[in-house]
Amino acid sequence: MDPTLTEDDIAYSGVAGRRELLRTGRASAVELLEASLHRIARLDPELGAFRRLLPTARAEAEAADAALARGDDRPLLGVPVAVKDSVAVAGHPASMGTRSPQPPATVDSEVVRRLRAAGAVVVGTTNLPELALWPFTESASFGQTRNPWSHSHTPGGSSGGSAAAVASGMVAAAHASDGGGSIRVPAACCALVGLKPGVGLVSLAPDTEHWHGLSSAGCLTRTVADTATVLSVLAGADLAVSDPGRLRVAWSTAAVVPQSVHPDVLAALRSTVEALGELGHDVVEADPSFAGVQESFLVRYARGVADDLARLVDPSVTERRTRVVAAVGRRVPRPLLARARRLGREAAQRLAVLPGGADVLATPVMAAPPAEVGSLTGLRTIALAARRVPFTPVWNVTGQPALSVPAGWTAGGLPLAVQLVGAPGSEALLLSVAAQLEKSSGWPDRRPPLG
Repeated sequence: MDPTLTEDDIAYSGVAGRRELLRTGRASAVELLEASLHRIARLDPELGAFRRLLPTARAEAEAADAALARGDDRPLLGVPVAVKDSVAVAGHPASMGTRSPQPPATVDSEVVRRLRAAGAVVVGTTNLPELALWPFTESASFGQTRNPWSHSHTPGGSSGGSAAAVASGMVAAAHASDGGGSIRVPAACCALVGLKPGVGLVSLAPDTEHWHGLSSAGCLTRTVADTATVLSVLAGADLAVSDPGRLRVAWSTAAVVPQSVHPDVLAALRSTVEALGELGHDVVEADPSFAGVQESFLVRYARGVADDLARLVDPSVTERRTRVVAAVGRRVPRPLLARARRLGREAAQRLAVLPGGADVLATPVMAAPPAEVGSLTGLRTIALAARRVPFTPVWNVTGQPALSVPAGWTAGGLPLAVQLVGAPGSEALLLSVAAQLEKSSGWPDRRPPLG
């Protein structure tokens, strides 16, 4: 290890930075793993990002060093990453944030297989709320996951453990999933880049779909370039960042359910829209049409939760609020589910053309800055949560890509963010626009006050 490197030098170097350390010989894959494990041991007792650490990580790091010595240059070779505890990791149960005694998986899920095939060192699995239900990461079984920017606030959910792990520098990147905002909300809470890809871009195998077509898999990183690298691995396609040219950008604060928006969130959106105009894009205000979206989302969400609960070995160990949502889902008749899918297809066709003839739509991610830990509890959780994240589920219904990008901080140091939405297949375009914003604002240079 280069003796001039500090712990923070490694922690905040991201994917690209760690790859450079490995290529130049300033650090080995084993040393990067040890740095991650040391940081996890120091920070995670307070943050609660990890569900478990994997004993296979050391062997993976040693194999990466041997491959590097042979001249191997796979995109994630030797880079420490984490995966959400909602996907199969061979030899370990995917508990979905519950205490149900699930059997160990016999093989890796496709996302884990692709990460390992690209050379990543899978350090561990990260916490999520039960069945990935909520836009925060807390449970009676595994406690509260906290935001590296403020330990009294949530890192979001359901991929909150992944977000806390990346934002704190414990790993370079982390797998995440999004059925209603669960990549974008944690990204917004933790000043990360979080792209929900279009449905089907990243395989959910061994499943064909999740929550009746609402869910997508992706990742969380600190920079646009890192997201492009990791998502290209997960998708098996090159999502190169390039000059997007002059675009038409619409912006809106309309939501499926009308909701007041916090002044800091509005200020962040306006500042981002102004920045896009200064970058040469044409900016207009235009609202989407949300007909049928709320019904389509709620029916598929509730029925999907019921399906997930039924797959547990012991559903009785889950929280009461989890079982209540599942009970609603079990009562959804097949005709109503079919109607919800049809409404979703109609919305997808309509919203594939963004309002105002735009190439990109900018909206808030959340209605307010990150919530305090423990503030969304009890059987009212679903109503309270819906008020905080009224801008994200629509794009799960339509299945098109949507990206959360950092957009400053509150006076108290809490991250703010803006959502960029594109037409189907526009993942690379969204990343390219985000790269312009990243360059103009320099958000990766700011680090959470972890000490």
